[in-house]
Amino acid sequence: MPATGTEVFRSARRAECDERALVLAAVGIGSTIGCDVPQWVLLVDDVDAARAAQQLQQYELERRPQPPAVLPPMHANAWLGCVIYAITLLSIALLVSNGVWRLDAFDVGQLDDARVQGGQWWRAWTALTLHLDGEHLSANLASGIWFGYLAGRQIGAGNAWLLIVTGAALANLLEGLLGPPGHRAVGASTLVFTALGVLAAHSWRLHFSPTQRWALRWAPLIGGVVLLGWFGAGGDDASTAPRVDVVGHVAGFATGALLGGLAARPWGRRALARVPQWLGGLAALASIAIAWGYALAS
Repeated sequence: MPATGTEVFRSARRAECDERALVLAAVGIGSTIGCDVPQWVLLVDDVDAARAAQQLQQYELERRPQPPAVLPPMHANAWLGCVIYAITLLSIALLVSNGVWRLDAFDVGQLDDARVQGGQWWRAWTALTLHLDGEHLSANLASGIWFGYLAGRQIGAGNAWLLIVTGAALANLLEGLLGPPGHRAVGASTLVFTALGVLAAHSWRLHFSPTQRWALRWAPLIGGVVLLGWFGAGGDDASTAPRVDVVGHVAGFATGALLGGLAARPWGRRALARVPQWLGGLAALASIAIAWGYALAS
């Protein structure tokens, strides 16, 4: 390392020069520390001076305490959307199990790729509300309420569930249109992973700052992907041989992340702010009701 050179940093504390020398060494820039009483100076070769100054400037920006981000206020009454979600799933389960609806409700409502490809688009919505048994229903109720509540706190109960239901239906529709004709599935787990995607991407965009370290910038989205991998082993396949509906879970997370990220953009927040929460929730319920109307009339 050079004994002389261009000064890029000085301090009364040797430790601060040592710290920055390590920063430069990490990017392949050699340096030396000299003493200019009463201060220490960090020197680099003349040819490295510009790049060293740039690296140290970036280092100082990353170390500088960031002002608190101005985040939108949390929405009240997020629990209301969760209550309606639970009532919807439980009501349909009771109607189907007690024979109040058509006995072939599963046949007309499940996600059947062959029939979706034949034009029965409504199955993308109706399949979200059907469950194989009490354990299947309970698991999707618990996880859907949890992620739905957190998303509702950020976006509002009505608009959050509009994004979640729409994203889950789009995921089912994609799976139905692109999947093998023999594939069938039911359950709200696609909706659960859509809610997780909405929450992860919305949190990521709200807290995103280019000056943060990469781990902090991407933490919400990485956390969502980890949860997707952790809990994505539960399947919603309606066939007699249970298997994991990985495609549905991944598609749900992806569509949720796309909608959540767009909703967190400034123009997305402005657009959603013009939609009353009650109207967003009503639209989500209406989409399910319309789909079941088509299914029962078929």
